[in-house]
Amino acid sequence: MKSRGFQRSLPVVVVAAAIIQHEEKFLLTRRKPQSHLGGLWEFPGGKKEAGETLVTCLRREVKEEIGVEISEPQAFHSLWYQYSEMELELHFFTCFITEGYPQAIDCAEIAWVHKHELISYTFPPADIPVLKKILQAG
Repeated sequence: MKSRGFQRSLPVVVVAAAIIQHEEKFLLTRRKPQSHLGGLWEFPGGKKEAGETLVTCLRREVKEEIGVEISEPQAFHSLWYQYSEMELELHFFTCFITEGYPQAIDCAEIAWVHKHELISYTFPPADIPVLKKILQAG
């Protein structure tokens, strides 16, 4: 994936996020109030560390954030987004929980949400394109 010509002076953060669905509900996490974009809802995941693959990153972040193991992730959507302080390279994957029960370990809270309810949650601007893709999916 190539950059879309954003300002190269901004740091680039690579993020992997899990779209976890169970019985027609999606698992969301709420960002801690003190974090960047605190209080907003998102799909679980986080920043890729040096030397990690996207899949390794996703598995680690999901385990740290909500305490579960996931199935083999399947690529769903990737995009670039620029905030004033950073440029994000976001990779969303679909997967399901294979072990454990989700709990808010490194997030403010979690919620299982029906597809039609997603629009009533406030997400970071960078997540809007993937939300639209989920809502348009049959």
